[in-house]
Amino acid sequence: MRCPARWCCGVDGRLAEVTAEADPLDVVIVGAGPCGLAAAVAVQEAGLTYVVLDRGCITESLTHYPYYMTFFSTAERLEIGVVPFTIPEPKPTRREALAYYRHVVAHHGLKVRQYEEVTEVVRPDEGRSGFVVHTRGRDGHEGRLACRAVVIATGGFGEPNRLELEGGDPDGRVIHYYKDPYPFFDQDVTVVGGGNSAAEVALELFRNGVRVRMAHFLDVFDRGVKPWVRPDIDNRISSGEIPMHWGSRVARLGSGTATIVRGEGREATEVACDWVLAMTGWRPDRALLHGLGVETDPVTGIPAHDPETMETNVAGVYIAGVIAAGFNANKIFIENGREHGGLIAGHLAGRAEPGG
Repeated sequence: MRCPARWCCGVDGRLAEVTAEADPLDVVIVGAGPCGLAAAVAVQEAGLTYVVLDRGCITESLTHYPYYMTFFSTAERLEIGVVPFTIPEPKPTRREALAYYRHVVAHHGLKVRQYEEVTEVVRPDEGRSGFVVHTRGRDGHEGRLACRAVVIATGGFGEPNRLELEGGDPDGRVIHYYKDPYPFFDQDVTVVGGGNSAAEVALELFRNGVRVRMAHFLDVFDRGVKPWVRPDIDNRISSGEIPMHWGSRVARLGSGTATIVRGEGREATEVACDWVLAMTGWRPDRALLHGLGVETDPVTGIPAHDPETMETNVAGVYIAGVIAAGFNANKIFIENGREHGGLIAGHLAGRAEPGG
């Protein structure tokens, strides 16, 4: 039987009903990524009532990773909910991770509503505690949930860092998601970026019949490029197999071309270009946090919070996972963000106890 989008099947296949909306939940978790799911396991084990809401599917961000990606972390460091991540190789693939996290949901019977977007979180009238979470499903149906606390675990993939092109991108040649190289065979592709994703994408394109070049606004690669990737991409650039435009940006697109501008002198080079793959990173969506009055450091982008409890400067509002890293998405991964759920659950459970 196929489950409706607002429910999640338990391990026995039966529909697991969410607490009635008339009875406020202890917590609503926004985001069904690995760290949101880890938080759900923790609050469930603490005996708290909850629901997880996500505008997409379970671990939506992982579905946008390259099809054949292998994680940098080993399987045991990606485990959540005390469910073993058992695979024959040390490091899991994207496909294995997608299957694993769905197994965790089924194993624990987690209450997850997929494809139900949280549009707003508001405080009720003065004198009343808690929050009201406004939601909208794929069919446009709008709902509301009352809760005592909210966990924002929406990750770092809210919005891509888009290229600012003169004249924009009228024909849709700039792509921020990369899945595999095959649509770009025998095409001219410019990869923008100097991080690990940009390097790996350029190499995979090069080895699959794509004429690829790179452009990066700095004169060196980012420090996060994997140690086994760095010699490969350096050699391809040194040999001229992958032309590299250091200290440069893509300024505008023409008919089958791109204009790459270097430095302050605006030295311009026109190159053949059918596609631009912008591996320029992503930034978290902080709209819900800002709407609730959560402060964000303008320099680091980190929301104000207590690292011992993950509670923000707004009582009852917590953060979990990559969103706590601010602008430095390499600071928090699944392997350390998964610990946030236990901190949150412990704090909430303590408050629920008499005298807490």
